[in-house]
Amino acid sequence: MTRIVHISDLHFGRTDVELLDPLVDAVNATQADLVAVTGDFTQRARNSQYRDARAFLDRFEAPWLAVPGNHDISLDNLWLRLMRPFRRYRDHICNDLFPVHRGDGFVAVGLNTVDQYRWQRGRIRWRQMRNACKIFSDSDEAIRVVLAHHPFEQDQDVKKSLMPKAEKAIEQLAECGAHLLLSGHLHRWRAEPFLSRKHGAQVLQIHVGTGLSTRLRGQENDFAVLDLDADEAKVTRMVARGEQFVPAGSRSFQFGEDGWRDRQDARSLGTGRGL
Repeated sequence: MTRIVHISDLHFGRTDVELLDPLVDAVNATQADLVAVTGDFTQRARNSQYRDARAFLDRFEAPWLAVPGNHDISLDNLWLRLMRPFRRYRDHICNDLFPVHRGDGFVAVGLNTVDQYRWQRGRIRWRQMRNACKIFSDSDEAIRVVLAHHPFEQDQDVKKSLMPKAEKAIEQLAECGAHLLLSGHLHRWRAEPFLSRKHGAQVLQIHVGTGLSTRLRGQENDFAVLDLDADEAKVTRMVARGEQFVPAGSRSFQFGEDGWRDRQDARSLGTGRGL
C-alpha cells in the first residue's frame, strides 16, 4: 500500500495562520510515503512569502515533491516575470522544474504548467510530457502519478480558461500509462476519472482546494489522502473544521480493463462533483 498526501494552493501571504499547525500535524499524522504539493506556494511570489512556504515544507516528516503555480511567478514585476519567472521558486522551493520521485512501488513526476506570458491560464510543455511518458514506459513501478498546478479538465461553471490542448495531453498521458493526475488552481474539490476518447477512464484526477488560503471560493480548506494499490485507489478528503482537519468522506476506485471505476457511493459532502 502506498499513501500520498496531496495539498495545494497554500498562498503564503494570504493564509489562515490558525490552520498552519493543524495542517502540518494532520499531514504528519498520515505517515505518508510522499507529500505532493501542486503549486501556488505564495500569493505574490515575494521572497518573504517563499521563506515562509519553505519553513512550512521543512516541517513535514515525509519526503515531498512540488511544482510551481501561477502565483509563484511575479505578477507586479514584469521584468522578473518574463525574464526570470522561476528564479525565486528555484531559490526557495526546488531548483528542478521537472521533479521525479521514486518510492516503493510508485513513481511521481511533476509537470510545470505555468505560463509567464498568460499568467492565469497555464500551458502544456510537450518536452516534459514526452519525458514523463518515457519515465513511465521504462518504469517497473506499479503506480504512476503526475503532478501539475493547472487542471486538465474542469466543470462548465468554472470561469477560468482551461489550458490549450489539455484533452490531447490527457490522451498522451493515458497512452503512456499514467494512473493519477493531481492538480489544484481552482480552489475546489474533484475526484473522478478523466473520460478520454481513446483510452476511456485510464487516468484518475484528484483535484484539491486550498490547504491554507483565506480565498475559499465557497468550499472549506482541504487536502487529500490517497491510499493506493496497483489496481485500487481510496481517496479521503480532509477538511478544516475549527482548528483541525478531519475526514469528510472517502471514495474508492477500482482499476480494470476499462480503466477506473467507482467502487462505492461517496458520502454527501455538499460541495462540487466527485467526493
